[in-house]
Amino acid sequence: MNARVLEVTNLRKAYASDVLAVDRVSFHVARNEIVGLLGPNGAGKTTTINMILGVLTPTAGSIVIDGIDISRDRQHALERTNFAAVYAVLPGNLTIEENLRVFGMLYGVTDLQRRIDGVIERFDLGHLRHRRAGVLSSGEQTRVTLAKAFLNEPTLLLLDEPTASLDPAAADDVRRRIRAYAEEGNVGILWTSHNMYEVEEVCHRVLFLSHGNVLLEGDPRRLPSEHGHKTLEDLFIAVAREPLTLGAH
Repeated sequence: MNARVLEVTNLRKAYASDVLAVDRVSFHVARNEIVGLLGPNGAGKTTTINMILGVLTPTAGSIVIDGIDISRDRQHALERTNFAAVYAVLPGNLTIEENLRVFGMLYGVTDLQRRIDGVIERFDLGHLRHRRAGVLSSGEQTRVTLAKAFLNEPTLLLLDEPTASLDPAAADDVRRRIRAYAEEGNVGILWTSHNMYEVEEVCHRVLFLSHGNVLLEGDPRRLPSEHGHKTLEDLFIAVAREPLTLGAH
């Protein structure tokens, strides 16, 4: 079993206008690890995630998911992957169970009913399973989106702002469930967020992107003091304002 569920090496994405969205980015995510992918808007986070998901083709570099190079065997690499974001809502006219069944069939999930029952139980959705997704609260919709993301038992889970727009209690509930899954499952998680309190609470390691490059990497609880800042939020602001100074630190 590969200890690393994701290996990104010298990843680069250039557009026709010669703009480098991502420039020689390298990092990994280990099994049972939650890694925060941080940075201001325009830093390259979304482009990086879209390349990992196979939505964008890299200009150069490699992406290996659970030992499979995505450029050589995209289907089997992405079978081991899933994605969740608050903005990626499920079809509102389908019930929770119908949504899970459709996505389970798309993923080719075996023993699908057992998996549907399992994720519905994990996210306390039993009393809502026959309710249409479009009438759920934001917290309930987030739990359904995560249930969909766990349906194929991914070894790599990408979470883009998974608790955005949730109230503090609902956000804490979602973080607790994801941490538990990371600890007990066979999964590594790449997590993006602008909530530095959340990142410090959840992530084992963080990567700060700036202008398409990995500027800083380390333990979110120690990284600020290592670079002369009191909090992770202070460090985030410094990355956004003075990346060249930090990179030379």
